[in-house]
Amino acid sequence: MDNEFTKEYMSKLRTCDEVVGLIRDGEFISAGQFAGNPHGLFSSLHKIKGRAKDVTFQCSAIFEDYPFLSDEELVGTLFCESFFYGAKERKAHTIGLMSFMPGGLSLVAAKKLSYQKPTMFWGMSSPMDAHGNFNIGLSIAYEMEMLEVADIVVIEVNDQAPRVFGDNTVAIRDVDFIVEHSHHIPTLNPSAITEVEDAIGANVASLVEDGATIQLGIGNIPDAVGRHLLGKKDLNIHTELITDSMAELYRQGAVTNKGKHLWKNKIVGTFIMGSRELYEFVDDNPIVELKRGCTVNNPFVISLNDSQCSINTAISVDLTGAVASESIGHTQYSATGGQFETAYGAQYSKGGKSIIALRSTAKSGTVSTIVPRFDMGTVTTLGRNDVDFVVTEYGVAAMRGRAIRDRVPALIGIAHPDFRDGLRAASEELRIW
Repeated sequence: MDNEFTKEYMSKLRTCDEVVGLIRDGEFISAGQFAGNPHGLFSSLHKIKGRAKDVTFQCSAIFEDYPFLSDEELVGTLFCESFFYGAKERKAHTIGLMSFMPGGLSLVAAKKLSYQKPTMFWGMSSPMDAHGNFNIGLSIAYEMEMLEVADIVVIEVNDQAPRVFGDNTVAIRDVDFIVEHSHHIPTLNPSAITEVEDAIGANVASLVEDGATIQLGIGNIPDAVGRHLLGKKDLNIHTELITDSMAELYRQGAVTNKGKHLWKNKIVGTFIMGSRELYEFVDDNPIVELKRGCTVNNPFVISLNDSQCSINTAISVDLTGAVASESIGHTQYSATGGQFETAYGAQYSKGGKSIIALRSTAKSGTVSTIVPRFDMGTVTTLGRNDVDFVVTEYGVAAMRGRAIRDRVPALIGIAHPDFRDGLRAASEELRIW
């Protein structure tokens, strides 16, 4: 490594506590999301208690129990904003430490920066290379835009982080402080796929043709879809999230990326989350490239690939085809993410499809996910105008080009049999036709 880079690196090296000690009243700190959460800095953040106030901390998809998420004494000192809610964010919300930031992923950075820029950015990188560059290798959904305008840029170097190719390089000259913190990357290892999930996967896969470009989410249903796509030929990947199922599709030869109009021969995404094996797959692999969320999730970019299939999951679908994927009543449960953007882009793709897949029931079979209308306060994530197919374990309901009178029986037909009579009665009572 160049001696000048080494000298500069050492001059900028700090401890996590020293970086947290720089935080002043009214700061706005933006940090890496999902597997890109800088663990050392997050573990030290709570130490601002009693020393600073009115600090805003933007962080998304947290997978560990950091002290700042549960300390009620931090109310008034620290307030967190998140583009995505998981279990940790929901818990912090209940005690007044967290608020959800609505928006599709491709525009979250631009919209946030339209009125507020970060005074500090925290990102995680693999070790600096011989040319004085860091690699934000697990998420650049919004991170690079935040980094580029922040007053202070802090990079946490994690020797367990993979190095991923793409638009995620940060030169040491653009970094103000460096911390070193070795920690395992958070993993997601889904449970065994159930018969219901397997049936949903098979039904979704029946809609995907050879040569299609796919976008999959994370979880057992997308993994089940991936399993049933193994028999397809020459699939392509342009996706928000790169997952284990996609790596397996590439390893088994179902994905070749030969038919893409954009970034031919590449698996393209904007962040990565999965197992340790996935991180090993993406590490120093030129087949995989990360692009900014404003590019990957731009519907008009998505539409330039032929046969783009947007495959997303949901909490519930109403009898007109509208989709609720992020809230249960007034309770924020997850996020919009890229659901609208990928669905919208797929519809403008030549041969593209907007697909929603979900189990027919929830809460151990006691609740139908196909509903006459949403509960009060439920957020409509994807409008009924932008859904082509709804899939459950009972089949596929085509929405594209159908009037509501045709959609209602199709959706009732893929609902769980125990709820079909009630749905028919409700559709008559509410005059949904």
